[in-house]
Amino acid sequence: MHLDPCEEVQSGGCWLFAVQTRSPVIGFDLRIGPRSRPASNLKLCCTIMYVEVQMWRQISHRLEDYPGRLKVARTLVELGLSVREGKIFCGDVEQSELKMARAVGVDRRTVRETARIIESDPVLQPVFKGLKPAGPFLPNVARFLGYRVIEIYADPHAVGIVTEASSLISQEGIAIRQAVADDPDLTPEPKLTFVVEREPSGDAIQKMLKIRGVTKVATY
Repeated sequence: MHLDPCEEVQSGGCWLFAVQTRSPVIGFDLRIGPRSRPASNLKLCCTIMYVEVQMWRQISHRLEDYPGRLKVARTLVELGLSVREGKIFCGDVEQSELKMARAVGVDRRTVRETARIIESDPVLQPVFKGLKPAGPFLPNVARFLGYRVIEIYADPHAVGIVTEASSLISQEGIAIRQAVADDPDLTPEPKLTFVVEREPSGDAIQKMLKIRGVTKVATY
């Protein structure tokens, strides 16, 4: 989904950059105040990571003749695993080649060869070296934390869905604890997921359904 381009917003030393891209992988913590609060005072604490469509196409192009290696690369991107000095890391934790192979459904040699190719490729190396996990994904544990989840299914190339949906939630005075937008190149049915402190009204849900490009809204 697209983010609308906007100016930088600062809060407590953190900055939000709205990045215009056709295919972002976005994970960020977002707290938005009541409707009456001016935009300059919105409190946002965020970490944004995105992967451009063009970059994934370059990855696919370089590995398309080796389906197993492409599966490994796809998993690295999805999980934010990096490749450094021919080894795979989750943050600073080195990952087992054997366990990685079992999880992806390939042999250990394929994992090792994929890491070696990435390390030796001048385009892929800086990309995979810089990947980091986006942090905990809260929807699966939201109910244990007392939160609610809103899932918005929409045209992945529609513009402004994140902005309009978060604005509707803000107007209800509800804090957003997390928002994640799937990458349509990596997810068959991409969606925008909000973890919020309480359930929005039925009126807010109906307004979300009227956002241009939105096809379905689910809450739980």
